[in-house]
Amino acid sequence: MNKEPWELDPTTRFDRRAAIYARYRPRYPEAAIDDVLEGLGDPAMLRVVDLGAGTGILTGLLADRGVRVLAIEPNAEMRAAAAERADIRWIDATAEATGLASDSVDLVVAGQAWHWFEPRKACAEVARILRPGGRLALVWYDDRPGCPVSGWYRQIVKPGAIETFGIHAVEQWTPTLSPPFDLEIHTKPIIHEYEYRLDAEGLIGRARSASYVPHSGPDADRLEHEMRELHSQRADEDGLVTLGLICVVHRFWAPDSSDE
Repeated sequence: MNKEPWELDPTTRFDRRAAIYARYRPRYPEAAIDDVLEGLGDPAMLRVVDLGAGTGILTGLLADRGVRVLAIEPNAEMRAAAAERADIRWIDATAEATGLASDSVDLVVAGQAWHWFEPRKACAEVARILRPGGRLALVWYDDRPGCPVSGWYRQIVKPGAIETFGIHAVEQWTPTLSPPFDLEIHTKPIIHEYEYRLDAEGLIGRARSASYVPHSGPDADRLEHEMRELHSQRADEDGLVTLGLICVVHRFWAPDSSDE
């Protein structure tokens, strides 16, 4: 029987992948950061929590806007790979049990991570720590449908993938939620198209940063060979391959006490 992603011990699945994760994972487009912060007021006045912060990719983009960020990440290797910044506080905790005070934050975000959380417990914890009227924002990126180069990349990765291949692709369109967050009453997801340019080592590194891609053995050797072939066929004069990506943003609001 297939397991749900949060049953696969997501706190350890990225062991020994932190360095390549930090170096080769795509960033999020600035327009997506605009969506996450839209209507919340002066960023410098916001207290924000990033759940499953990983190596701080989304965390850093928020901090660049002047936001004070609490980065929740249970994997020690991922925390250690993050850049040290005075405007980011790292916390060894989980999305289901942050240890933060109730009604203490304005915004909770999760970038490429919500599918790893047990949704009932995570939603209850988010509702607890959010101030009334606060926002939950879920962000994912994925290969852009119809982009032939991204399709080629995905076909190289897929044969060797284990267990959770593609789970975030499902979640990014219909995230699994529990009360008080409701898909039926939130605004439609916001979608941005953008590009990610990589050399041959970057193509291999991006693939190997995924928890479902093996680092050794026949499938790992095949993946490296075929990524180099993709690069040789599609690289431009700068030696880079352009992958088409999409970024999907969902926004939800915590109930305001005046609505109760």
